[in-house]
Amino acid sequence: MFLTISTTGIPERPATDLGFLLHKHPERAQAFSTSHGTAHVLYPAASVERCTAALLLEVDPVALVRRGKGKGRGGAPDSALAQYVNDRPYAASSLLAVALAKVFKSALHGVCRAMPERAAEPLPLRVEVPALPARGGAELVRALFGPLGWDTVDAEPVALDAQFPEWGDSRYVRLVLEGELRLADALNHLYVLLPVLDDAKHYWVAPDEVDKLLRAGDGWLAAHPERKLITARYLSRRWGLTREAGERLELVRLAEAEGLDVDDVDNAVDESTDTEERPVPLAEQRRDAILAALARAEAGRVLDLGCGQGQLVQALLKDVRFTEIVGVDVSVRALTVAARRLRLDRLGERQAARVKLLQGSLAYTDKRLTGYDAAVLSEVIEHLDLPRLPALEYAVFGSARPRTVLVTTPNVEYNVRWESLPAGHVRHGDHRFEWTREEFRSWAASVAERYGYGVGFTPVGPDDPEVGPPTQMAVFTRDPEPTPDTKTATKTHTKTDTKTNMTTNVTTEKKEGEQA
Repeated sequence: MFLTISTTGIPERPATDLGFLLHKHPERAQAFSTSHGTAHVLYPAASVERCTAALLLEVDPVALVRRGKGKGRGGAPDSALAQYVNDRPYAASSLLAVALAKVFKSALHGVCRAMPERAAEPLPLRVEVPALPARGGAELVRALFGPLGWDTVDAEPVALDAQFPEWGDSRYVRLVLEGELRLADALNHLYVLLPVLDDAKHYWVAPDEVDKLLRAGDGWLAAHPERKLITARYLSRRWGLTREAGERLELVRLAEAEGLDVDDVDNAVDESTDTEERPVPLAEQRRDAILAALARAEAGRVLDLGCGQGQLVQALLKDVRFTEIVGVDVSVRALTVAARRLRLDRLGERQAARVKLLQGSLAYTDKRLTGYDAAVLSEVIEHLDLPRLPALEYAVFGSARPRTVLVTTPNVEYNVRWESLPAGHVRHGDHRFEWTREEFRSWAASVAERYGYGVGFTPVGPDDPEVGPPTQMAVFTRDPEPTPDTKTATKTHTKTDTKTNMTTNVTTEKKEGEQA
């Protein structure tokens, strides 16, 4: 397996700087032992104007067989026939990707102590892989590398046999990439996408592969149009790992869209303290009030928006009146805690069919959330910056439009009753605001008027005559919108009645004339 990386330069910035960036001297041919053979690094060309580094992986077939029994860390399904003659030692695949990561480890991470500024800036690069297995053909190669900033992505199919063109093309292509990119970015693209195109790994894919994928895909994978295909193939279609990678990448994408760090978005779980309010009985009273309101609304299919660690979802699941329960949260950690709390992996088939956990941001519309009887936002709105609140309002009341919406939020007037809460402080470090009863009622009334809901208010917890209850709840309801069938039936009925009246009138007039 063979790969070359080339760059050009000028006297002030010679191309041989590539040797510093790769940490491999251009005047030496070096060999590195890998678990499946020997990796050789050499420089076919090394001048001021042009420098080419080549990586040649010489696979040891005996080592490949010994480590590839299909079991354990070194095994993989594709290694079952490795003791027979096969083309794997001559195809660029995950073997080459692993060698690339080992030999060019520092360059892969963008580290160069001798020339840190060169490592951080784009270089004119040309990458060639003479034989690259591509399950999906040249079209898939262009779909994977095209969105990554390469000016040229040339994938020329390799014929099965040049002497017999009627046999068609093999599954291999000759890959040429050209463009101005950081060397670290180019190496990470290759490290991830070589095994993805081969759609095979030569070793067992363990859970730590998710971290490797996200580390190598930092800055480009989250927004890649083929993200799902890349994660599925890279993780050998282990769906649990693929789902975990997808959730974490979605969190990265949302953080980038909001201009925040991932930790700032994924903060629904407080690792040092329990996020439920103190005292615990108030949290229980809040859940009881929500369950009672949902029962009065005769809701069967319920959304818990901003479900956090799943306390409310757990309570809903215990009540058979709720036939479908969906918990939604932006935090992967919170959903992981919720899944553990609910013991989703141990639920019976009937119970498991009633509950689902989804990752999503309430600041964006989501077609998955339409058509439900009720939605609950329990202690959620105060975690949003006020300028983001209209986006949530539209996503819930304008787009999802459940028949009933329950919103609970702290009553800031009650804070003076908390002896442990310093004056002027909010109840949780992530609360962006806490409203008075009047402010909450004013907001709820404006939302109800804007989106065609009625709204009522219910105190939760002890209702203090001076400062009100600790938690305030708004219950939004709207009349069911008539279906097209109902509208048609109404029109038809009215038309029929009109015709009947007219007929009766004519008959009456005729009889009166005859009598006259």
